Amino acid sequence: MNNSDMTPFDLLTPSRKPRGISAVLIPFLPDGEIDWDAFRAHVVRTADAGLEPAVNMDTGYVNLLTAEQKQTALEHTRDALGGRPFVAGAFVADQPGAKFDADTYGREIEQIESFGGVPVIFQSYGLIEQPGPEIVTSYETISRSCDKFIGFELTQALALFGSIYDLDTYGGMMQIKKCIGAKHSSFDREPEWERLRLRNKLRPDFHVFTGNDFAIDMIQYGSDYLLGLSTFGPDLFARRDDLWANGNPAWLQLNDVLQYLGYFAFRSPGPAYKHTAAQFLKLRGWAQTSQTHPNSPTRPESDMEILKEIAERLSLK
Repeated sequence: MNNSDMTPFDLLTPSRKPRGISAVLIPFLPDGEIDWDAFRAHVVRTADAGLEPAVNMDTGYVNLLTAEQKQTALEHTRDALGGRPFVAGAFVADQPGAKFDADTYGREIEQIESFGGVPVIFQSYGLIEQPGPEIVTSYETISRSCDKFIGFELTQALALFGSIYDLDTYGGMMQIKKCIGAKHSSFDREPEWERLRLRNKLRPDFHVFTGNDFAIDMIQYGSDYLLGLSTFGPDLFARRDDLWANGNPAWLQLNDVLQYLGYFAFRSPGPAYKHTAAQFLKLRGWAQTSQTHPNSPTRPESDMEILKEIAERLSLK
């Protein structure tokens, strides 16, 4: 049977505990400064729930932070976790037509590893504008700068420097031993199913981290996850994961409400989900304000009433 003839049900993995990584939102104080105390608390809250914190990701405004702010985030994360694992975004800002910048990636990786984190390699124009074989070669170059790393595919609907690779390129990245997994954010189930089948065939230890906030049930097909949505409730995602792993059908109801939250939060314009996250964290008493980064899009204040109803459905109020 060809892959194209197979249903996704051949991928179902009941009673499997997914590896959950949760991107951490950066909260803000009333004066517009970063609330580092609330950030530290959310990093610890995420780890205490059983998920790995991911800092300096899109959810943490990585493309909007200064170099000093990114370093401060790493410092707080290391100190707050006391040796527990975390991952962090290695982001290289460039422009269309730029060459692949191995040196800057190397410096980003070195900084992350110096604080004890595992780098998540953000795409850049210089990386994605190459032919597939050269993209794989670039990841091999990146691998020489680190102990291990996580790749990242990102739909251009969210970032123009992103790309969803063809399956041959993805397979080439998968065969780099230091690449322990890759976040897939196409927001499309079918290419993720293809990657899961390829993973099962070529390298069963490779993690396909779903980044599909519109299909968080991809864990039932064998995906792990690295999500922005889980920053709204790492405790809730951990509970859902346990219910799935234990074969408890209650996971469906909890997953349904979390998915409803995902559809609401990630509606167009997608990047404004970070403001929705700030609103929800304030609602839960985890942030002093519902402010988002001043250069990030916002949601209307009227969204709070809908978020209160979702919180009630999640038995949070």
